[in-house]
Amino acid sequence: MHSIKTAGILGLGKMGGPMAKHLIAKGFNVVGYDPVPAAGAKAAADGVRVLASARDVASRCELAIVVVGFDNQVEAVVYGKNGIVEGAKPGLIVALGSTAAPQYTRTLAVRLAKRNITLLDIPLTRGEQAAVSGKLLILGAGDEAAFEACRPAFSAFASDIFHLGPAGAGQVGKMVNNLILWACTAANDEGLRLGQALGVDPEKMRAALHHSSAQNWAMDWRAEDSGMPWAEKDMNILLREADMVRLSLPLAGTTKEVIKGLKIRMGLGLPEGFE
Repeated sequence: MHSIKTAGILGLGKMGGPMAKHLIAKGFNVVGYDPVPAAGAKAAADGVRVLASARDVASRCELAIVVVGFDNQVEAVVYGKNGIVEGAKPGLIVALGSTAAPQYTRTLAVRLAKRNITLLDIPLTRGEQAAVSGKLLILGAGDEAAFEACRPAFSAFASDIFHLGPAGAGQVGKMVNNLILWACTAANDEGLRLGQALGVDPEKMRAALHHSSAQNWAMDWRAEDSGMPWAEKDMNILLREADMVRLSLPLAGTTKEVIKGLKIRMGLGLPEGFE
């Protein structure tokens, strides 16, 4: 398996932009594309060679990392007009950093393999601050030789990297992570509101709980303050996947509704692109 010298980033926003910057700092050549001019301009200022399309990026790199929000956006980047497949050379590795349904990811891997393109799923975890600090978590999957060839590039922006199995396994890992994350967020909200209703200041309660058996990442990092743009998408994916394997997950269904209610109370709508 060839070594990676040039990496491409498809999606140069809040996650992809910092990732590109870290890759450059580690000595990789980085090309990229984003349909939002401001994102492209910022990336160019950071040293990214910003190109006109995903096709152009695919033609100039050995590793193309896709960092977009939804399955339909992944499909457009890969198979749409001026997409990755139009410019890819045989042997290209596509790493899917987006959170997507495992079933879709497995199917995408098979489709790309017919074009001699290898798909790795590397759904990114820990959020925007971790992207900025270069401490993302990768729950990876796909061909192991290709994954190891990409490990030096992944290490530029991720501090913890795991390979969980064949294509789609990374997305399964992300689903499990998301279920536990949003369940904790829901429990935190109800617990802090209960404490407040009974006369305890939420911030004092939060500080105390950090040292208790109830301590959790979602509380420490205030997951609710992110606006939780992907929470409902995350829960929809995992509930559909559970339905397909005939698995009852009552806590997951409740968590989805609690998170939706929390977002409604906060005045938050669905993210652009939600289907």
